[in-house]
Amino acid sequence: MTDNATAARSAQGARETASDPGVPEDGTLLSAAQDAGDTGALGGQDDADAAHEADDAPRDTRAHDADDAPRGEGGGAWRRLRGAVGRGARTRWTAVGLAVATVAVTAVSGWLCVQVYEQRAEGRRHQDILAAARQSALNFTSLDYRHYERDSANVLKGATGDFKEQFAAQTAELTKLVAANKSVSQGQVLEAGIARADERSARVLVVADSKVTNTAAPEGQARTYRLQLDLVLEGGRWLTSNVEFVG
Repeated sequence: MTDNATAARSAQGARETASDPGVPEDGTLLSAAQDAGDTGALGGQDDADAAHEADDAPRDTRAHDADDAPRGEGGGAWRRLRGAVGRGARTRWTAVGLAVATVAVTAVSGWLCVQVYEQRAEGRRHQDILAAARQSALNFTSLDYRHYERDSANVLKGATGDFKEQFAAQTAELTKLVAANKSVSQGQVLEAGIARADERSARVLVVADSKVTNTAAPEGQARTYRLQLDLVLEGGRWLTSNVEFVG
């Protein structure tokens, strides 16, 4: 009896509570509970996101700073290294270029010095050859019966080889002939030119004339000689080894 009464009162109270407008229905309570749960869940998610961002931001910043700083320093070091290497390479190439230019200038200067020396040596040699040929032609075309021994000695002094031997062999006979005819000849060289020449020999063409007086031509006669003289270098002197009349 008592249990039945208690159950009845409980049912009645439940119905009253359900019919009371101030108390939401079970669906409203469920929706409110769900909304509260959702809000709590969203709030929790927001808090978690904020915490995650708070945790991540310094870590990302630190990582970014940690990554960028070495990269920046490393890039600067690389640029400095590359610049140093570039400057070193340019310096080496500049040094190589200067060395090559120096060698080239030295070689050219040496070559020019050799050329100048050879030209000067050749010029002096030609002068010596022409001087010897002129003197030999002058001695050969000049004589005087009054001192023929001296004149013939001058010819032999500038002679060598076959020419010297032949002239020396004829000196005695020529001395008598010149004395008998009272011959006097005074020559002069008009022109002389080198036909060929090297360091040891030369051939020179000489044009000379002279005025010859003797017993047959006391007034004198003009004569012109075209001579070909071969010369050789002996003992530092150019000597006549052969004389030919060529015209």
